[in-house]
Amino acid sequence: MADSLAGLRAEHASLQEQLSDSAVHSNPALSKKLNRRYSELSAILAADEQVSKLEADLEASKELAAEDESFASEVPVLEEQLAEASEKLRRLLIPRDPDDGRDVILEIKAGEGGAEPALFAGDLLRMYLHYASSKGWKAEVLDRTESDLGGIKDCQVAIKGSSSDPAAGVWAHLKYEGGVHRVQRVPVTETQGRIHTSAAGVLVFPEVDEPEEVEIPANEIRVDVFRSSGPGGQSVNTTDSAVRITHIPTGIVVSMQNEKSQLQNREAAMRVLRARLLAAQQEAIEAEQSAARKSQVRTVDRSERIRTYNFPENRIADHRTGYKAYNLDQVMDGALEPIVQSAIKMDEEARLAALGNA
Repeated sequence: MADSLAGLRAEHASLQEQLSDSAVHSNPALSKKLNRRYSELSAILAADEQVSKLEADLEASKELAAEDESFASEVPVLEEQLAEASEKLRRLLIPRDPDDGRDVILEIKAGEGGAEPALFAGDLLRMYLHYASSKGWKAEVLDRTESDLGGIKDCQVAIKGSSSDPAAGVWAHLKYEGGVHRVQRVPVTETQGRIHTSAAGVLVFPEVDEPEEVEIPANEIRVDVFRSSGPGGQSVNTTDSAVRITHIPTGIVVSMQNEKSQLQNREAAMRVLRARLLAAQQEAIEAEQSAARKSQVRTVDRSERIRTYNFPENRIADHRTGYKAYNLDQVMDGALEPIVQSAIKMDEEARLAALGNA
């Protein structure tokens, strides 16, 4: 570990020197990337300094206790603090997902089954917006297609963080949300009081920092424009402001109609397209190097059922981590952090085990 920390100290010093260069700050993407790594290393080195300090304090306390028993009570306290600090350092040294500090594009899609899945998708959107607010993040709804009863058929949301620390990053927290979210409750359209099961899908992509990071040649996309439509398909605009962009090589299609400006819709669609292409590139790399940085909790299988929201029992259950609680009402109001932390902890444990077997 000492050799590893020495290398990290050297990297930290090098980054500090690079970040003092005005040329770096003229390149926003590079500056953001270097600042993320600098923040990550700063946390590691601070934890290492804390361990060293506690080791020195513990040794001194043991020496004093040998001469004066009144100092003996300090020893177990310092031993406990040292154990906690050492564990914190050990976890910080786990190779981190390099995208953890990125912002995200989050998409929610209602499942099949009429009005209820769309209403649940709307509930999920509200939950994520409240969670983002509680974290001090900025959320922007790029596009949404509403259903007849006020739910949403699908939507795209950009969520932007405020910290350069990757551990506090938006992707570091929301990357575990991708998958199928199942709901059990009595739909508003149910007249017999029967509990129905339906679902909504969530996709999460790390957002590209700068357009240049994922280059999309003009001849690789087809742009179609059309009139925006609302619930039931009726036109809500008299001009062709909605935009559909097709990435020809991959077949990825992104549509936007939220804004009245065709230019704004195009810019939003390109943001989502870049995020999807970045995710596709990374998944291809992970497929080739499966032992690299693939998360043990975040799955590439978009069809995985990850969580159940049981309204009659006020129960939330995560099927990957085993987390279960009876505060669903609070979760739907944005109290998502304990569930997210259960996924982070499970992922860290898996990464630690992988390091131990390496």
